[in-house]
Amino acid sequence: MRVLIVETNIDLAMLWQSHLERQGAHVWHTATPEAAIETLRENDVDIVVMNLTMAVDASFSVTDFASYRRPEAQFVFVTGRSFFSDGSIFTHVSNARAMVPAETPPADLAAMVQHYGDAVIRDREALQSQAVG
Repeated sequence: MRVLIVETNIDLAMLWQSHLERQGAHVWHTATPEAAIETLRENDVDIVVMNLTMAVDASFSVTDFASYRRPEAQFVFVTGRSFFSDGSIFTHVSNARAMVPAETPPADLAAMVQHYGDAVIRDREALQSQAVG
């Protein structure tokens, strides 16, 4: 599983990264939307874990680029705000799979990422087997 973490708090990103790597994930970390877009441009990414505390328009630039360049990539959002508490993030981002509070334990976040990452991998393998057969 290939995971991109977009998080400005380096310590928090490293904590999430260590939990994901223990599950066998290959993890990239970026702190800015621009760096996230560059990572998506250069790498196959299955899951993006993104903190919505950065500007909403900056977050949407990442999701918009991913839907164009990596449409199979799924998003798990983390937030300490109530801005999208009405669930509207799922309307704005078609490949959003979850939105969790910033206080979510890292092991729980890693389990959720693993769950959605496994689904992406299964879908990719099914498509590849169809192309071969």
